[in-house]
Amino acid sequence: MGQVTVRVNGYSHTIGCKDGEEHHVAALAAQIEDKVKLIRGMGGQFSEARMLLHVALLLADEGGDMRGELQRLKSGQPGGAAGDPQLAERLARIAERIEGLAQTLDHA
Repeated sequence: MGQVTVRVNGYSHTIGCKDGEEHHVAALAAQIEDKVKLIRGMGGQFSEARMLLHVALLLADEGGDMRGELQRLKSGQPGGAAGDPQLAERLARIAERIEGLAQTLDHA
């Protein structure tokens, strides 16, 4: 089993993952850290739990937008990247990853 140490909101966390997925987990943590910086840039003081809740909400919102776009693509509605099955497939995988990440954060 692989492990990667990531830093989010100033704290280091060691995360277990499948062998070979260390880079992917580090990239996901970097996305979370980007959202943390965005929220901290808005001002105000947040507890760690509240900060991660806001991050999870942002990621869930993005996932919802992607699911809506994917549904639109599947239904053949015009606009965006309609007709590109590879893009639709990639969007589906990204949305699934974001959902999984949001669920993981929700249970933390």
